[in-house]
Amino acid sequence: MTLKIGSIMFLGIVLAGIFAPWLVPYDPYTQDLNNTLQPPSLTHPFGTDNFGRDVLTRVLFGIRIDLPFGFLTTYVPMVYGVVLGAMAGYAGGFFDGILMRVLDVVVAFPFLVLIIVIVAILGPGIFNIYLSIFLTAWTMYARLARAEMLVERNKDYILAARNLGYGPGRIVFRHALPNVINSSIVFSMSDFVLNIMLVSGLSFLGLGVTPPTPEWGAMIAEGRDFIFEAWWISTLPGLALVVTGAALCLIGDGLAQRLGERRHALI
Repeated sequence: MTLKIGSIMFLGIVLAGIFAPWLVPYDPYTQDLNNTLQPPSLTHPFGTDNFGRDVLTRVLFGIRIDLPFGFLTTYVPMVYGVVLGAMAGYAGGFFDGILMRVLDVVVAFPFLVLIIVIVAILGPGIFNIYLSIFLTAWTMYARLARAEMLVERNKDYILAARNLGYGPGRIVFRHALPNVINSSIVFSMSDFVLNIMLVSGLSFLGLGVTPPTPEWGAMIAEGRDFIFEAWWISTLPGLALVVTGAALCLIGDGLAQRLGERRHALI
């Protein structure tokens, strides 16, 4: 049930982002200084900001920035993180030792602090955020895949594949990886949420997406000076973050339950 509810919620958010230009009659960048700080109404369901821009329009267009960012920064590092971890766990020896030392160095620094340092060095901007996350976010997936592979490599189907003369590449990618990747898929849902929160947090601090781009964190930052007289400017983009995070967490819980039932059935 949680998987269905989360999937429906997330699908609705995705569709709202895709069809945003047709759902709202306003432009997210066009200013209307005669209608600044208007409260929610039938004309502007989410009100207007300090530049007279429709907040609902900007929230919907923000989906087009935050969701692709969360998707790419989650699943691009997941791909090479899982591959590296699975290969290291299967091969062991020197390659495994080198990978673990690299992981130890990266994990030694707090993730958020490391991202902020890299972005501060490279400069604010969405490309530099992508780059900083691609350099650091793969470590957890590598650890998960390696741990799973250490268990899988001694199972009967792996031993049978070795006896049949299959090479390490075929054993890892064709036989072991479908079982190794399950935990990474479940973890990716929470990581998806964290990455969306990350870009919003960096934008709030002025290190991420910069105004007037309609990004949720940047919108929250723009509205903090008007929080008492125009609460909707910051509150409603923040609510969009909460709803998106809740949908992804429900999907993650549902996947964990389904995969757990599947593994239990196989055992």
